[in-house]
Amino acid sequence: MAEGRRRNTSEPFIEDAHRFPDTGEKKRRPSSPADQDARRRRAQQRKRRNSVFQYIAILFMAAFVLLLFTFMMERRQSRQQIDDLKQSASAVQTLQGLMNENSVLQAKVAELEQELTKQKAAADEFEVNLRDVTDTLAHTENVLEWTTQAMDYFWQINDAYVRGRTALCRNLISQIESPDTTPEAGPLMEYLPKENSTGTDRFSPYDRYMEIRNKVIK
Repeated sequence: MAEGRRRNTSEPFIEDAHRFPDTGEKKRRPSSPADQDARRRRAQQRKRRNSVFQYIAILFMAAFVLLLFTFMMERRQSRQQIDDLKQSASAVQTLQGLMNENSVLQAKVAELEQELTKQKAAADEFEVNLRDVTDTLAHTENVLEWTTQAMDYFWQINDAYVRGRTALCRNLISQIESPDTTPEAGPLMEYLPKENSTGTDRFSPYDRYMEIRNKVIK
């Protein structure tokens, strides 16, 4: 079949390896010094490359560790800053609360001061009114006392006139009209009632006094 076919004479002759195996009889030629030097340089170059790669790897690892350490430190610092900001925000809120409370207290103080001013003005007015009332009451008491004294003189004058004791009547009249009898009040005759409080047609004490005076003193 295929083996029985004839080889084409135009094809080149190629020995098959399985047909002609290498018997190992061929010996390698000894390498020259140039080849050995080249191999030695290549080995040194490979060692240098390996050393460079190892150095680069070490540098890379160191840089990675440094970056990781820097990241951790920045993260810690950021947390610290966040905590500080939170504390600052809390302090600001507390301060704002205190300021608001202070504003409220100031408003209350101002309101109390206004109320105190009003109360003081009312107290001053009350004190003035009380002083006026006290003075009026004291004057009323004095007038009542002087009126009582004047009426006492009036009854004595009226009794002396009725009894016909003219000298005594004149003496009593001079006393009731003298400002020295009661220096604080002046003449007591001015305090005799000028109105009739009995409801009759009789004269008032002042009118009766003037009637007696006109008849006794001429």
